[in-house]
Amino acid sequence: MSNASKLNRLRPVDYVIMIFIGIASLFCLLPMVHILALSFSSNGAIMAGKVTLWPVGFNLDAYKAVFQHAAMVRSLGFTVVLVVLFTAIAMFMTVIAAYPLTKHKLRGRNFFLLMIVFTMFFSGGIIPDYLLMRGLKLLDTMWVLILPGAISAFYLIILKTFFSSIPVELEESARMDGASHFRILWNVYLPLSLPALATLSLFYAVGRWNGFQDALIYISSSHLYPIQLKLYELVISGQVSDMAIMEAQNRGAPVPESLKAASIMFGTVPILLVYPWLQRYFISGVMLGAVKG
Repeated sequence: MSNASKLNRLRPVDYVIMIFIGIASLFCLLPMVHILALSFSSNGAIMAGKVTLWPVGFNLDAYKAVFQHAAMVRSLGFTVVLVVLFTAIAMFMTVIAAYPLTKHKLRGRNFFLLMIVFTMFFSGGIIPDYLLMRGLKLLDTMWVLILPGAISAFYLIILKTFFSSIPVELEESARMDGASHFRILWNVYLPLSLPALATLSLFYAVGRWNGFQDALIYISSSHLYPIQLKLYELVISGQVSDMAIMEAQNRGAPVPESLKAASIMFGTVPILLVYPWLQRYFISGVMLGAVKG
């Protein structure tokens, strides 16, 4: 069917939905465009409030200042390592938990599922979590940002549902050939689950990259600050007086608004670059995980 015939078959409600989605997308996109414009604009234009959606007095001074900030670069590198390690551990834990839960012969299967769902609605709270991390001697270590969130009940159920949609005949054929559960998981389930695995990996990675509250509570050493906590520190320390802003402008240094905008882009762009690599798996992975309950 040609594109013209498809457009002719669209109902009026389809156009309303398309317009609504377009407006909603603009509301999500325009603030980021404004931040990007601020990061590339001159001090005078920012102080005069002339910057909207396009840089005024284009320059790279703010980015030069950010890249010369050793603590910011170190925080970005630490966050990359943290996200990679966290995603690998989280996906390993999710896979080895989801696979046995698809087996009806597993004793206590319904009990385990009930306990997993229970954790989605009830938790101990911030103070008990803090006391637990202190008792485990995880405070102010990299592992306190990895182990507590190493498995998500919601993502586990998604992957378990996806595994359940794989034809059981494939597993039976592999078992007839003498394959063990580990070989069936490795050679049958995982290759057929690439869309779901890629999607959940993206969810885990983005969640850890944007993670802020746990680092704020559990981390006190500056060399363990992830990028989001470093940005928070920058925003808090950027609440300076008008006199300080004028002094920065007179010295030719980037004003705080420009520095904050450049730092936000510095901490946002790396995770955005991950999405194009997983885009072809993303939509199919989300949809296939909801095919069968």
